Amino acid sequence: MQKSKQATLFRSWGGKKPLSDGNARYRGKGKAPARWSGKNPPCQDASAKNAPSASYSSNNAAFVDLTEGEEFGFKDVQELDRFFEDDVTEEIGGERAAVAEPATSAHNSSVLEEVPGFDHAAGEQWIYPINYPVRDYQFNIVQKCLFRNTLVCLPTGLGKTFIAAVVMFNFYRWYPTGKVVFMAPTKPLVTQQIEACHNIMGIPQIHLAEMTGNLPPKERAAQWISKRVFFLTPQVMQNDITKGACPADLVRCVVFDEAHKALGNYSYCQVVKELSGRGVVFRVLALSATPGNDLKAVQQVVTNLQLSHIELRADDSFDIQPYTHQRKVELHVVPLEGEILLVKNAFLEVLSGVIGRLAKFGVVYSANPERLSKFGLLQARDGFRQCPPHGVRPGSIESDFATAISLYHAYDLLLLHGLRPFHHYLAHTFSNGSYPRAQQEVDRHPEMARHLRDLRRKLTASSSRVVGCGGVGRSPRSSHYTSPSQCSAPDLFYGHPKLRKLEEVVLEHFRRCGAQSADGTGGRGPNTETRVMVFSQYRESVQEIADLLSSHAPLVRVMSFVGHGTTGKSTSKGLTQREQTEVVRKFREGGYNTLVATCVGEEGLDIGEVDLIVCFDAHKSPIRLVQRMGRTGRKRSGRIVVIVTQGKEEQVGTWLHICLCVCIT
Repeated sequence: MQKSKQATLFRSWGGKKPLSDGNARYRGKGKAPARWSGKNPPCQDASAKNAPSASYSSNNAAFVDLTEGEEFGFKDVQELDRFFEDDVTEEIGGERAAVAEPATSAHNSSVLEEVPGFDHAAGEQWIYPINYPVRDYQFNIVQKCLFRNTLVCLPTGLGKTFIAAVVMFNFYRWYPTGKVVFMAPTKPLVTQQIEACHNIMGIPQIHLAEMTGNLPPKERAAQWISKRVFFLTPQVMQNDITKGACPADLVRCVVFDEAHKALGNYSYCQVVKELSGRGVVFRVLALSATPGNDLKAVQQVVTNLQLSHIELRADDSFDIQPYTHQRKVELHVVPLEGEILLVKNAFLEVLSGVIGRLAKFGVVYSANPERLSKFGLLQARDGFRQCPPHGVRPGSIESDFATAISLYHAYDLLLLHGLRPFHHYLAHTFSNGSYPRAQQEVDRHPEMARHLRDLRRKLTASSSRVVGCGGVGRSPRSSHYTSPSQCSAPDLFYGHPKLRKLEEVVLEHFRRCGAQSADGTGGRGPNTETRVMVFSQYRESVQEIADLLSSHAPLVRVMSFVGHGTTGKSTSKGLTQREQTEVVRKFREGGYNTLVATCVGEEGLDIGEVDLIVCFDAHKSPIRLVQRMGRTGRKRSGRIVVIVTQGKEEQVGTWLHICLCVCIT
């Protein structure tokens, strides 16, 4: 964390600036919800264990559970000030804050004593920061989260981290000997969230700990003893609870970022099971912009995290509309043509052989390879294993299934991403001998073998000209760099017609923004303000797109953004956590104006404001769709372009386009 930034932050909190909207904190007394009701323990809802189905509230439906507090709104700090009964300012921990006091009773006091470590003096109040612009939906959500196990569903960029920071700070005050935990699924997210939460509420750094798998177990064990607020990955939390390094009985509040991952045996679920199994009483706060693909998935998250309440806001919710902006969605359908169409037809002949054999034994429903898919083959293989036909050799059919599934993966790469990823996958498969039957099937078709030889020659020549153009940065394909003048557009190899459309969309965006800046109508320049993100599912495709766009430097300053993992199927080396953080920082600051990312750029990370999102593939997951969409339209209007191949991907893209339009209108 940057200490200079913290010094500035604390000065603004110290009240040296005039009391104005967004620059001061207030203290006052006012009516607030009773902290707990009935026989529920103060940190764990009884309903969370006994009735996993959660109630929910949104601005499109009546709020529930109003007996625990009032729902109210305010447009600015002055209204908030009037809400409190008196205007006595008081510094709390070096800060100035709005303080609400609960209506206490003798019964409530006896309930509070059930959880060890509760500070009754601190517990008389809960604190909400107003050194940030006050948003009533955030205040109302925080009020619920303090007293119920809550799933917060907010569109990306509307302050889920802010809500978590306020809740964590209050439990930090209420339980001086307790532990407060924030879990995020990736290391970069952990690093981002510890800084964000510290900036918002100012918990002393001496009490904060960032723990990932890179930290030795002995050091983690020492930090569990000496620190109070922890930011870590769920795998580390699970391991430390299991091995006894984490003092589980002291955990009082657990925040789950990207909570939609709490399915099956994911570590989020295991952490809750471990804590609950030890009889630990703790508050749960779950955060997600996309809680699930369907109601069943959402119910699983609610059950696994022992939630009892949902705070839901959609893009059309009235209380968040002042903070959202219009997002225009476009669907571009690109037909296959030229060389890629010839390769597709030749490869279908290869597929026909192995699919024909499977159809002959009745284990697939069609001998036409265009009617099948990789997913369909996986299902057919499962069906064959459960009920194999009589009189057949299972080993031969299993071999044909494995060969067909491998070849269909290559076929999908060809249709969705182009000749380069297609050729790379086959070359890797043939060279490591993982699927020898696949190479045999290709070798039986001279036309397909000839196409692969031609592709190898063209791709080798193209790579020698394109790699490293325009300052892409450290290129995984080559150790040398070339200047933009050496990378003329006519020499580029377009492995898929979608690449030309993508190039057209990106260049049109930057040129239009540049023209608006020149005539004074745009308000932002092409190289300093506007940002573009391109999403592609496969790392090899990401590198190809980055190579293509880098030929248009300095108008387009591009960097690829991928995960740290390195797989044998990719020549692209992943980015370390430090490199990922540096790329995001430079993108926010304008060092790059275009980011080409895999799924690592979809979730959670504070990428900054993006004006144009280009989806190079139409992923079927609604969660990933919404995550991509949430990268734009935060501070100004945004545009989303989905580029699909004519055919099967077009059908998926059309459905996604309808979903997107429904989400934002």
